[in-house]
Amino acid sequence: MRNVTYSMNVSLDGYIVAADGTFDWSGPSDEEFRFFIDQLRPVGVHLLGRKLYETMLYWEDPEETPSFDAAEQEWASLWNPLPKVVFSKTLSNVHGSARLATGTVADEIDRLRAEPGDGDIAIGGATLAAQAAAAGLIDEYQLMIRPVLVGGGIPYFAHEERRVDLERVETRNFDSGAVFLRYRVAR
Repeated sequence: MRNVTYSMNVSLDGYIVAADGTFDWSGPSDEEFRFFIDQLRPVGVHLLGRKLYETMLYWEDPEETPSFDAAEQEWASLWNPLPKVVFSKTLSNVHGSARLATGTVADEIDRLRAEPGDGDIAIGGATLAAQAAAAGLIDEYQLMIRPVLVGGGIPYFAHEERRVDLERVETRNFDSGAVFLRYRVAR
């Protein structure tokens, strides 16, 4: 069965976006960017909300962005053909290899798991992850913890009264001070 992973940059105080809507503190170093490229390789499909989808449109046309270096070109070459499912109540169409979701997050994950295919089902965005977590569908939590306190904003974890036991799978320290943590849900 395909794993469902939730992976985001997160401030040390637990936020993926600051209260003012910024996430400029989450930009990766060169070492981290190479790591993110490697993390994208096992992904078979990516689930995104509207805001993250619109943010990631930056990568959709690398020929129009001559400032892309070799690593950014490599990221774009992996990201662009990757199937994406976008959850939005306001978008009527999406571009490239994306499609609009036709059901709930749980419906889409169930359908994707039933289809033939390899690769993880990645979730980006706290709202979608909270819905998948509430349904018990997340298999792994992956956090790139940034050495910054932003004081509020959109939390990585939904504040639900539900216990989930985790097993650490991987820890990696980066020269920038960031720490990657990967946990599997204990079942």
